[in-house]
Amino acid sequence: MSEKTKNILEWVECIVIAVILALLIRYFVGTPTVVQKESMYPTLKQGERLILNRLTRTFKQVPERGDIITFEAPTIISVNPETADLNNPVATYSNEPTNIFSKFTYHVLEWGKTSYIKRAIGLPGDHVKIENGKVYINDQELDESSYLQEGVVTEANGGAFTDITVPEGYIFAMGDNRENSVDCRSFGCIPIEKLEGTVVLRFWPLDKFGTNIVAK
Repeated sequence: MSEKTKNILEWVECIVIAVILALLIRYFVGTPTVVQKESMYPTLKQGERLILNRLTRTFKQVPERGDIITFEAPTIISVNPETADLNNPVATYSNEPTNIFSKFTYHVLEWGKTSYIKRAIGLPGDHVKIENGKVYINDQELDESSYLQEGVVTEANGGAFTDITVPEGYIFAMGDNRENSVDCRSFGCIPIEKLEGTVVLRFWPLDKFGTNIVAK
């Protein structure tokens, strides 16, 4: 083998290792993401860039109430209130990839995958009730003053899941832009295994840089 060929192979090896390490970090530890929609407005606006803590997913941790999370979008995003099973108020996922290549591209590279960003409201075992423009957790009004703007009310928005008990292994999440958010009110509770990460840092725009992610 010539010295030139050997050098090329060494460079290729270094590049492959670097790519593998980057993918491992991105999948298991943390990754940047971009806000695409307005469901968390004004806390988060389109085009803002965030860092996700992937350890939440890696260790299947239950987020804390109030955490901003991302998760895989359900297959069905609106359940008919007349046919909804309130005894099993969970979101439907039916498009799971079937082979190794499609699983890799979907879950690791996230090609063709839709994700939602919302705020964790109900945790496993919580009774969540939306009534008179407010959210109640276990019959106690939830104080949302630290992240909802004054005057924001929470209505059903045509959703079926507004008086339910969150099953074990699931969470109930909503966007801060309550009138314009497709969330668990419409499609049911999210399996913890479908969580993708917890937002820990906003790094763009620079004037909003930091871990204290509030509306400005």
